[in-house]
Amino acid sequence: MRFVAISLLSYDTWRMRWLLTVLMFAAAAFLPGQANAFDLEESLRQQHVQYRGATDYRVAQADGMSLSQAIESVRRRTGGKVVSAVTRVQGGREVHHIKVLTKDGKVKTHKVNGRRR
Repeated sequence: MRFVAISLLSYDTWRMRWLLTVLMFAAAAFLPGQANAFDLEESLRQQHVQYRGATDYRVAQADGMSLSQAIESVRRRTGGKVVSAVTRVQGGREVHHIKVLTKDGKVKTHKVNGRRR
């Protein structure tokens, strides 16, 4: 007759392996199926006022608007206070970027087409 001794240390090791395997499968079952690395960044963008979609006011004129005309037009349409205004050239045309402080305390950027170059 052959006697095989099972030590308590090996018995506990197999029990721990089995327990860890069960825990891993349970954790995998409760985790989301597919994680997108940009989910957190996108949710923060949606919450932050600066990243919300800007409203565009574009006026079709032969010459386009000057910066002062664009500022006055946006101020009248929004009823807010103009914080800053900058003219940039994009694709051979001036584009006026006008930031307005709205009545509800948010700053929104409006784009208005300017003159062609």
